[in-house]
Amino acid sequence: METIKLTIDNRTAEVAPGTNLVEAAASIGIKIPTLCYLNLHELGCKNDPGVCRICVVEVEGRKNLAPACKTVCTEGMVVRTHTPRVINARQTILELILSDHPNECLTCSKNGYCSLQTMAKDLGIREAKYKGETTKPMMDLSPSVVRNMEKCILCRRCETVCNQVQTVGALSVVGRGFTSVLCTAFNDPILTTNCVNCGQCVAVCPTSALSENSNIREVMQALADPGKTVVVQTAPAVRVALGQDFGLEGRSVTGKMTTVLRRLGFDYVFDTDFAADLTIMEEGTELLQRLNKYLAGDRTVKIPLMTSCCPGWVSFMEKHFPELGENLSTAKSPQQMFGAIAKNYLAPKLGIDRRNFIVVSVMPCVAKKSEAARPEFGKDGDPDVNISITTRELAHMIRFANMNFDELEESDFDRPLGESTGAGVIFGTTGGVIEAAVRTAYEIQTKKTLPKLDFTELRGLAGIRSATIDFDGVPVKIGIAHGLGNARRLVEEIRAGRSPYHAIEIMACPGGVPRPSTPKTPPNRCASRTRIPTFRRSTKSSSANPADRFRTNCSTPVITTANRSWNPRNKTLWKKYASPNGESTR
Repeated sequence: METIKLTIDNRTAEVAPGTNLVEAAASIGIKIPTLCYLNLHELGCKNDPGVCRICVVEVEGRKNLAPACKTVCTEGMVVRTHTPRVINARQTILELILSDHPNECLTCSKNGYCSLQTMAKDLGIREAKYKGETTKPMMDLSPSVVRNMEKCILCRRCETVCNQVQTVGALSVVGRGFTSVLCTAFNDPILTTNCVNCGQCVAVCPTSALSENSNIREVMQALADPGKTVVVQTAPAVRVALGQDFGLEGRSVTGKMTTVLRRLGFDYVFDTDFAADLTIMEEGTELLQRLNKYLAGDRTVKIPLMTSCCPGWVSFMEKHFPELGENLSTAKSPQQMFGAIAKNYLAPKLGIDRRNFIVVSVMPCVAKKSEAARPEFGKDGDPDVNISITTRELAHMIRFANMNFDELEESDFDRPLGESTGAGVIFGTTGGVIEAAVRTAYEIQTKKTLPKLDFTELRGLAGIRSATIDFDGVPVKIGIAHGLGNARRLVEEIRAGRSPYHAIEIMACPGGVPRPSTPKTPPNRCASRTRIPTFRRSTKSSSANPADRFRTNCSTPVITTANRSWNPRNKTLWKKYASPNGESTR
């Protein structure tokens, strides 16, 4: 393969043709500071508008400073990245950016984790030299996202990820010059637009122009209220992402997490995997029902069946492909199934009014906040899940409480809603939902024990994957996609009548998107963004949840043993998973 040799800071770099100076310098360990530049290698997407000019460098033979993100390497090029001239230019550029930025770092949600703040520290900016007109405050929020354009530096990262990666098209820069602003169509409130609250704009924003809608204060108020009983459920991906924030990379911290949640004041600590098992049974059964009708010649049945666990994906379907809504599974997500069970079964068992029974969820993505706020997920105005927080918010709460996470002892989830199977655990990785459903559907349909538990055909990191599973002589075609741009391709095939699949799993978050703007803070990763090898290794090593010994959700004693009683005093459980009125958990 042909390569180009150049010299950067007296070091030789050898790169492929077309490589820019930022990437070339990084290949030999030299960091050129950037604000607007973002290369999402795994997604084949790059944001390089060249607008911030923080990355300027000296190139021998060129009179002006060159923006490294827009300068392509050439043979024999000599580059200097940190000369006095370059540093002075970067300082001036940053001072001009800060002249139109609010001076409220101490109360900002990104304080200590802001790329702009970090860069100001690194470049030694100690005063705001330039005074003048500033952008007028413009606040907007949804249950998931807060949009504060007063803090926007027009890097356009969010625009790129929203339009090119997710193909949602909710954000765009309008206007010219100083009046340029990033906004929604007609500057409408984000709640009324085609935004699906997937949170990818938040993940790539270098400041707090786009941030998650924090619910930490509401959780703390509930915990401090003696009249409230507060229970918490935690998603499978959280137990890995939380460990990353406390230096336990690649390890499941389930036991430590349950301990810290009790110390924070939660009355009961439960596992969303319990509800994931219920989701698997619902979706697996629904898949079989639809397939049997379809194979019997009923062409009115909606095939392929599409999973409904990811709220960003469900919102995408509602707003972009409403005519295909009946293809979605009718099952609630595990978060909402758990909320329904906790409010309709557990609270009456404990003799607590559901309005005084507060259900908190710890989830890996901001879209769950919007899902919990949907009016249909509740009763008489009381939501099934009162508050949803992200992994990042839980990490902040742990730090508020001044606990040494690494030294905490391990403990188990409470019963009854802490029992689960390995099928529920793999919800924490892309492809895990459909793999778990296929396990259940196979054994129900064939009346046979699985010859092997793992369907490796459904695993991988490709944006779109497919596999054919043999259901005792009946080939069932499965499609899997992560990232809404990939999902759009599959859905458009369905709309055109060309889809070969019987079932499709979608996760809204593109796999492996980095979160460069907030070092030392847990990535806001949804299930598809937890690395498959890391997640599976870490969950296998976890001993905090004894339910891991059960092979599939069908064999969980909680589900198969329906008539045993539960004593709330010692939190021992065995109970029927349905609500006391026989209501469906859907």
